[in-house]
Amino acid sequence: MSDSPVMSADAADHPDSADSLVLHTTDNHVSWLTLNRPDALNAITPDLREHLIRGFLDASADPDVRAVVLTGRGRGFCAGADLRGGSAAGERIPGDVARTIRRGAQRLVAAVLDCEKPVIAAVNGTAAGLGAHLALACDLVLAADSAAFIEVFVRRGLVPDGGGAYLLPRLIGPRRAKELMFFGDALTAADAERLGLVNRVVPADALEKTARDWAERLAAGPTRALALTKQLVNASLDGDRATAFAAEAAAQEINMTTADAREGVASFVERRTSRYRGR
Repeated sequence: MSDSPVMSADAADHPDSADSLVLHTTDNHVSWLTLNRPDALNAITPDLREHLIRGFLDASADPDVRAVVLTGRGRGFCAGADLRGGSAAGERIPGDVARTIRRGAQRLVAAVLDCEKPVIAAVNGTAAGLGAHLALACDLVLAADSAAFIEVFVRRGLVPDGGGAYLLPRLIGPRRAKELMFFGDALTAADAERLGLVNRVVPADALEKTARDWAERLAAGPTRALALTKQLVNASLDGDRATAFAAEAAAQEINMTTADAREGVASFVERRTSRYRGR
């Protein structure tokens, strides 16, 4: 998505200025968040991370936003954390690394998982390390046929962060997750689709249109019902049946107070197309 309409010319020309690290626009109730460090394969700096977290928080709070698309500018989706700004050596106070991870990579992935609007990842190129986990935290994943996913941590002698050891086993099972994390081999988009990490692979020149079509379908849907469904599915893998059933009943109770739920029932009774307003 090198020339997406979601980005301004000024921002694209100054990709490392603070206000242009994440390009943002809202179009047809869809919030587009575009990572904008193409020369660095959209590697994540602390500033970029904070802009991205703010984008997801704002999307949750904005009633005009009913779906989110996350993508990258240039030939990469996201190369992971930008390690050039720090050093693996040097004296540390005990707990520094854990605090950095909690406040950094984990907050970012949690912002995606907790976003109250459905989030689509449009993976336009390589997604490595934290960049792969950022994509996999999204609700739906579209990938260009040229994209690749790499659990790169083992190549650097590192333990996966950004929730990777939480996300991957839930998506593809522990054995496949260990294979990817132990060897660090690049996974093609087609293989990622076969394993269930990707919903659909499309030609690179069709990625933006496909993401737009999917996002606009979601944006036309019952937004609160989708948010509650997302919460139920995400929580279902962590609890027992009784907990899941109780959460389902509570979500139903909450959802039936919404205007969209009333519209959905009325349109069924009246045999007409539903007109959801996101409320």
